[in-house]
Order: sequence, then C-alpha cells, then structure tokens
Amino acid sequence: MGQANSDTIYQKDTPGFLKGGGEMGALMRAYNWAAHPLGEPAQWPESLKTSVRLLLNSGFPMFIWWSKDFYMFHNDAYLPALGKKHPEALGTSARVMWSEIWEQIGQVAEGIMTHEEQFYAENMFILLDRKGFLEETYWTFSYSPVFNDAGEVAGVFCACTEVTDTILGQRRLKTLKEVSEASTQTLTLEQVCQSVCDILHDNKNDVPFSMVYLLNGTGTAARLLGKGGGLSENVFPEQVILEKAGPDCPFLQVQKTKKQVIIDLPVAGEKASAEPGLGLQPIHRAAVLPIFRTGQNRLIGFFIAGLSPRLEYDQNYQNLHHLLAGQMATTITSVRTREEMARQREYLNDIFQQAPVGITILRGPQFIVDLANPGICEIWGRKPADVLGKPVLEAIPEALDQGIKELLEGVLNTGVPFVANEHHLMLERNGKMEDVYVNFVYHPMRDAQGFITGVIAVAIEINEQVEARHEIEAINKELLATNADLDNFVYSASHDLKAPISNIEGLLEVLVDYLPAETMEMDVVQQLIHHIRASIERFKKAVADLSEVAKIQRESGEDITAVNLVDVVAEVELDFEKVIRETGARIHRQFSPHSTIHFSSKNARSVVYNLLSNALKYRAPNRLPEIHITTEKRPGYLVLAVADNGLGIDLSEERKMFSMFKRLHDHVEGSGVGLYIVKRIVENAGGRIEVESQVGKGSTFRIFFKQKHTQSQQAATA
Repeated sequence: MGQANSDTIYQKDTPGFLKGGGEMGALMRAYNWAAHPLGEPAQWPESLKTSVRLLLNSGFPMFIWWSKDFYMFHNDAYLPALGKKHPEALGTSARVMWSEIWEQIGQVAEGIMTHEEQFYAENMFILLDRKGFLEETYWTFSYSPVFNDAGEVAGVFCACTEVTDTILGQRRLKTLKEVSEASTQTLTLEQVCQSVCDILHDNKNDVPFSMVYLLNGTGTAARLLGKGGGLSENVFPEQVILEKAGPDCPFLQVQKTKKQVIIDLPVAGEKASAEPGLGLQPIHRAAVLPIFRTGQNRLIGFFIAGLSPRLEYDQNYQNLHHLLAGQMATTITSVRTREEMARQREYLNDIFQQAPVGITILRGPQFIVDLANPGICEIWGRKPADVLGKPVLEAIPEALDQGIKELLEGVLNTGVPFVANEHHLMLERNGKMEDVYVNFVYHPMRDAQGFITGVIAVAIEINEQVEARHEIEAINKELLATNADLDNFVYSASHDLKAPISNIEGLLEVLVDYLPAETMEMDVVQQLIHHIRASIERFKKAVADLSEVAKIQRESGEDITAVNLVDVVAEVELDFEKVIRETGARIHRQFSPHSTIHFSSKNARSVVYNLLSNALKYRAPNRLPEIHITTEKRPGYLVLAVADNGLGIDLSEERKMFSMFKRLHDHVEGSGVGLYIVKRIVENAGGRIEVESQVGKGSTFRIFFKQKHTQSQQAATA
C-alpha cells in the first residue's frame, strides 16, 4: 500500500477529482494504485471518479465500496468509524477490513449490488473492532447503488452518522430517571438499595452487575444491602470488616482517597449477561465509587459497578457511574432522613418527605421555621440546621426587603391563600447571590378550633424553565436580526450584479464590431453570439426579479391607497392581450359589489399579473385555457381567486412552490420568483395565499387581502 503525506502541492498529473479532501485526499494521491486491481485513477470509471470527488469534498461521513470485491474509499469525516483500521482500510476489501460485521452488513451490501435497491437503517446496533475490542456502536446510514458507465451497479455509496453517544445517552438517562424515581417510593433502606440494583440490572449493557454496601455507624464494617448480577459471594461477601481487610481491599482505598478505584476481577467463572446481540462476555473490571451523605463529605457506603467489555470507559461512562453514586447518595440520605422524621413527626411523613417540591411550616406571627423539607432547603440554599427553630426572615435575611414578610402577614391575617407564579427572588446560595424563580402557595394553617396558627408553604424552583424561555426569546430576536441581514444582502446583491452584466453585454457588442465580416457570417459564430445574448437577457431577467424581491422585502407599506381590483384585472388583461388571442384563452370574471382594497397599487397589480401569467403560461396542451377570476367577501378579508384548467400542481410540492427560484414545470420559460413575490407581498400586508390543485385538471389560487375596518363598517355592526 502507498503512504500518504501532508504535502498539498499537487503533481502535474494528479487527477482533478483527487484534489483536496484533507488527509484522505492526500492518502489517495499517494497510494500505489498501479499495483491495485483498480489500476491508475485516470482509468477509473467516470461514476467512481464523481463519487470519490463527492465524498472527498464532503464534511459528512461517507464511503464507497467499489466492485464486487468492495474496495474501500472514504473521507476524513469517516475516520473515527475506522479507528485503528486507518490507514490500511483504503483500497482494501470491506469483506476483509470489516470481517467482524460482514455477516451483518455484507449481505445488505451484496443485495444492493444484485437488486439495485437502496437500504436505510436508523440507530442500527453494530459491534465494531476499531479500538482493539468489539465495541457496542449505533449508526444511522443509507446504502445506495453506484452505477458504472455501462449503467450497471458497480459499487455501494454510504452516507452515515454515528449515533452511539445519543443512544447510550438516552439509555443512561432512562436508567438515571428510574433510579431517581426509586427514591420517591415508600421503601426501607434495604428495599431502596435492592430496588436500585434491580433497576441497574435492567441496563446490563452499561452496568453488567452492581452492588451497594453501606457502612455501619462507626464506619468499621460495610454490609451488602443491594445486589444485581451473578457474581458469587467469594468475590464480594455479604459483609466486609474493614479493620480485618487486607491492604488491597478496594473499600479501604476509596475510604482513604474519597475517590473511585478500578479493580480487576477474577476471570474464571465470572460472566455477566447482556442484551441480545451483545452475547455473554466475561467481566474483567469493576468501578468502586464512594457514596457520601448528601450535603456532607461523610462517607456512608460504596457503589460497585461492573464495566462492560463492549464499551470504552470514557468520560461519559464515568459520569454515568458518578451520577448513579450521587443519586444513590441522595436516595439513601432521603430514606434515612425520612425514617428519622417518621419517629419524630409521623403525622407529616407522607406529605413532607415524599413531596417532589419544597415544603415548610412557619409557626406564629414570627414565622418560626417549624419544619423544612429538602426541597425548600435547596431553594433557600440552606441546610435544615441553619433554618429550623428560627424566624424565616432571620434565617434568610436577604428576603426581608423582597415583599415576603408582607405576603406572609396577609395570609396570616386574612386567612386567604396566596398563589404566586414565576416569583423572582434574590437568594444567597453557594456563597453568592443568585436569581431564583419559584412558583409557590402560601396557605393558612389552622388548629382544631379553626384559629390560624401559621402558614404552610409549598414551592417549586423553575429556574430552568425561565432560563429556557429567555433563551428562546433571545433566539427569536437573533432570528429577526438575521432575517433583516438577509434582506439587506438580497437588496445589495441585486444592485451589485447589474454592473458586471452590463459590462459583459458591452464587451460582447465590442467583440461583434471587432470581428471580421466573414467571421460574423459563419453559422457557428452567429449561433454562439445568439446564445450569449440570450444568456445575458436571462441573467438580466433574474437580476430584475431579484431586485423586485429585494424591493418587496424592504418596503413597509408605502403607496397604500384604495385599489379597485376590477380595474387592476382589466389593466393586466391588456398586457396579455396578444397571448390571450394566440392561445384562444377565455377569461370569465365575476366580481363582488365591493371589490376595493386598501393596498399598494403597484403591489396589487404585481399580484394579479403573476397569477394571470401563471394561468396562461402553464396551460394544458390538449385544451383551450379557461380562466375564472372572482372576488368575494369573507370576514376580515376580500378574497381574489384565479382558477384555471391548466397542468395542475402536485400539492406535496406546495412548500417548494412558494420558494424563491423554484419551478415545478420546466418546459416553459420562467424565473421561479412569481409566486414567491405574491406570497411576500400578501403576507407583508397581513394577508395570506391558499392553493387548491389537481394534476392534469388545473389550479385555484386564493389571495386573502386584509380589509381595513372603516367607520361605516363599525356603524353597520353597532
């Protein structure tokens, strides 16, 4: 195999289709193709050259497998998929290079070579050997046949994207959510730990096995409270006495460093099952992570998670284990707190500890914090010990001047609950002042005699929702600015192009004057000049259309006056008098008594002109054109309809129909801006356009002109 270099100076005989392409372009140019069955690049089929040029100049992962031997070509964006197979993969048969998955994807590729049909797969699971082990990966891709110069299928073209991170992220997020939900259940500590391990056992691809050990009160022994997977007790016993454990005990290492450690497992007899398709694989390693009491740095246990042999233990994988350990810490801390509170305040247990919102009870006119759950403490940025037994405004002094006292006193004095949505507070959290948005309810708390004794508050922090809305507002503002910039660009471009076209036209005329008479009489010269002039005229027409679009986009409602559509239609018909006569078109008119709109007169004429032009231009060849032009009143609008019996339109192309420079029929001249202009004019004036059409039968366009609400109309409705 030839070797690539980073030299970007091309040899004189470098084929044009191999220029550029970054690393893979250089590798293809340096490759010894003379020794390859495909031979020199200059002799390759044109379809292969074109496909190679396409993929080399694309930033999207692509590859080509050429011939029945599936010789490999690919671009730089595809290199991460190859891993250690690069650079040997270039020019090698895919059967050899992808031998580990050929049984899975080879038959698809060979089927395309045989049946000439494309194949699309979304989120397909594929085991790849690209990092020295069979890795669990997921791909969305499309296989398409590539035809040679003889029209036969000669290869397979693939555009693909790896979605492994997305699939793994969704799977892991689901696991984290389920683990989080386990803490909301009314379970004992042992039940919660086992429940978490059962949940993790359902995701054996990420956590082949799991165990939860909790320390006793003195921190001298760790007891197994949860287990998921099939490891034997001689590897991880039911209880570990730390004082008697050897120096290699992972628990002692974690206890000392307060960080996770990776341990090697005995291979013999230790296997963990996986999802169908991943197979039964030995688990060689496990991560041992500390579990800390939430809000403290006190070690309360250990989380052990087996490491999948099919995944690289990268940062995302590590983050999953840290999040699981953190969630377990939160869950365990929550359960222990709940059990403690149950012994002290059994009557508040269900409401107080299981609620997924912040709850506090404020007693008496001083609003003493009698109870505060973790949710409210998190909102306040305080630990329970910092607030319990204290007046709430003494425990949270920054809230004193933010209207909280007045709201609490109002509920206490009147007995009327107070509800606030998206209430803004400035609270000191994590050592700094933070903006906090909350929804909350203050409800009076009464004793057995009905007297108000305090206030119970239920709150939920909505910072993420508020930030998301602010972000959307900022994006919308940015989009408006971007649209304005685009309008300015179109306006400038339409003007800047006029001078070069005029120069070209002038140069052509100079050339005509300069050429000898005998040269000008040559047929080929006359044809060439004719084609150049026709091209210039089309270019001028396109620039004129672009200029018209720019004008429409920059106009803001000038020239608004009373416009009678009956008169406008009559004027436009005169413009098309010759075409109407030559085509034998018959135009039928039926106008409502009041067909006057408040509109720009030239814009109204442009709307009618474009609609009538399309009706005549796209007529059916086998019948005379019949065009019906009508107006009618509808609530808030005067509707102009132009219906024809022409070619009709496939309405699946409706969005394309109103795009700039898009044409649905190519057999007649046109720039493809007419309907775009109509739509912009009407929508800029507050109206809309609707279309009905059947292919082969004709089309009806309805323009809804927004009506001005006059004083006479107001009187009529009074």
